Amino acid sequence: MLVDVVNMQGQKVSTVELPADIFEAPISVDLMHQAFVRQMANARLGTHKTKTRGEVAGGGKKPWRQKGTGRARQGSIRSAQWVGGGKIHTPQPRKYTKAMPRKMRRAALRSGLSSKAADKSIVLVEELALEEPKTRLMAEALDTLVQSDSALVILPEKEAYESVIRATHDLPDAKVLFANYINIRDLLYYDKLVMPLSALDVITENFG
Repeated sequence: MLVDVVNMQGQKVSTVELPADIFEAPISVDLMHQAFVRQMANARLGTHKTKTRGEVAGGGKKPWRQKGTGRARQGSIRSAQWVGGGKIHTPQPRKYTKAMPRKMRRAALRSGLSSKAADKSIVLVEELALEEPKTRLMAEALDTLVQSDSALVILPEKEAYESVIRATHDLPDAKVLFANYINIRDLLYYDKLVMPLSALDVITENFG
C-alpha cells in the first residue's frame, strides 16, 4: 500500500510503501475487542473495599436480651440491617487482569493498524519538528495535517522530539505516544495517526 509523505505544510514530498504484513493484515473486530477489553481490565486497580460486620468497630455487646422484650432478637448493632453496620456481598479487593497470548496481542495491533491504513487515516510526515515548543504551533500543524480530526502522534523516541511532546501536551484532541508503546485503545480512540518516517521504521522493526 502506497501512502503519501507530506511536510509540515501538508504538501506531498514523496510516497512510501507500507509493509503489507503490518498494514494489510486481516482485520479482526473480535480480536481487537478482546485486546481492548483486556487492556481496560488490566488498568483497573481493584482496590475497592467495604467493611463486613466483623471489621466495623463496636457492636461487641448484645443490644438487649434474647427474650421478653417484644422486639426482634438482635446479636450486634453492627449487623447489616443496622445503620452503621457492616455490609454483605459488597466489593472486596480483587484482580481484574485478563490473560491474552502475545501472538494474539500483536495480531490485534496489526489489525488496528491495518484498519487505519484501509481508512486512509495514516498521515506520514517527512520530519515532525517545531521551531519552539508552543501549543499554538502544534495546533496549527495538526489542523493542516488532519483538519478537525483527533490525532495520535506517534514518535520514535523522546530525545529528539521534546518540543513536539511539550507542545502537544495541552491539546485536548491529540496525544503523543512512542512507537514502542502502541496499544489498541489509543489506536481505536483517535481518528488519525500522525507519525514521522522514523516512527514507521520502529513500527516495522517491532511488528514486521
